[in-house]
Amino acid sequence: MRARRIGAVGALTAYIATIPAANMAVTHFGAVPVGLGYLAPAGVYLVGIALVLRDLARETAGRWPVVAAVLFGAALSYWLASPELATASAAAFVLSEGLDFMVYEPLRKRGLLTAMVASNLVGMLVDSLVFLSLAFGSLQFLPGQLLGKAWMTAAAVAVIAGRRRLATA
Repeated sequence: MRARRIGAVGALTAYIATIPAANMAVTHFGAVPVGLGYLAPAGVYLVGIALVLRDLARETAGRWPVVAAVLFGAALSYWLASPELATASAAAFVLSEGLDFMVYEPLRKRGLLTAMVASNLVGMLVDSLVFLSLAFGSLQFLPGQLLGKAWMTAAAVAVIAGRRRLATA
């Protein structure tokens, strides 16, 4: 029970940290290459990790602590990033998190990785559409946003699947 509580705190803390860190990366580094000739705002990789951390936090801490973490991370963003960027980020996270729960919860019965991949696909699309529209008034970076988040989701799913295989071997 104690290990689960520590895991929940760790997942929530890491998730909260990714929100303002992504906004700070965009502020300080602008657009970065994500592969295949595409660019995306620099926070893309952190947001990709956030999508996975959110699901892990949901597994260990539950739904309402994750909702609180979204709000807390958004509040931190207002302190660390420009109000425009923080508003775009908060709106994107809140909307994508709500839709994520609608996808994740029913699919969780089919397995963590299935639920994670499906909810992250929905989350990355909605988050990207909302964030780019509000922060930049353009969807110019949409292909790069989706690609960067997909790289992070794929890497995280591979690590989780590998750890599960090792644990059962």
